[in-house]
Amino acid sequence: MNVLQSILLGIVQGATEFIPVSSSGHLVLVPWLLGWPEPGVAFDTVLHLGTLLAVLLVFAPDFWKLATAWLRSLARRESSADTRLAWWILLATIPAALMCALLEKQFEALFSAPRWVALFLLVTGAWLVLADRLGRKLRQAEDLTWSQALLIGVAQGLAIAPGISRSGATIGAGLLLGLKREAAARFSFLLSAPIILGAAALQVKKLLGVAGLGGQALPLVLGFLAAFASGYLCIRLLLSYLRQHSLTVFAAYCWVVGLVALGISLL
Repeated sequence: MNVLQSILLGIVQGATEFIPVSSSGHLVLVPWLLGWPEPGVAFDTVLHLGTLLAVLLVFAPDFWKLATAWLRSLARRESSADTRLAWWILLATIPAALMCALLEKQFEALFSAPRWVALFLLVTGAWLVLADRLGRKLRQAEDLTWSQALLIGVAQGLAIAPGISRSGATIGAGLLLGLKREAAARFSFLLSAPIILGAAALQVKKLLGVAGLGGQALPLVLGFLAAFASGYLCIRLLLSYLRQHSLTVFAAYCWVVGLVALGISLL
């Protein structure tokens, strides 16, 4: 990747990791449409670390409260809203981890299939509209039950397919379970940290066998910074946006991009 490609893909990754339009789908479609080389494991790992840093910084007070509450629950068996939320995040991480471990090779093949990515974007758009229309939007994330948290985790697991938005899947599931839009987004963002960290850790193992990374230091650093900056900004903007607005605009975007990509893939 050259410097310009690294910065642009970093911006795309950071924005689309949290805005419900599928970051993995965009990292497949953007290089494919522009004729760029595939980003590769090293670049993908660095971009994910950038978005991980963004969500950790935005929600640093939340993560601190949840971590201390979780530790107190282990030491003193204390129960509180923060304790429940911490356990629900851990529980909801399990389905995605299992699905990734069991189905990684099957889903990896989809990263070389833009047509499937386009179709999954259409599915993401439909899911967003369905969830936004049917969700009651009355509850906070702390009101979830363990089974509901697990269902949101299953939705997150399905997003290992490129084109299925991780944030879209989890926000949509939260809405259908009665969460307010902002609460569903907050839970989705908190839930993203352990899964992004786990995915990055797995890819770091692959990087140990990659030679010549030193020559790519500048593009990697710039991609990381671009992903961090755009991710941080988009988390802030999306939380503010969802207080007053629906998910329809993101659904429409997924449909437009999906239809355009599908049309080009059929030519």
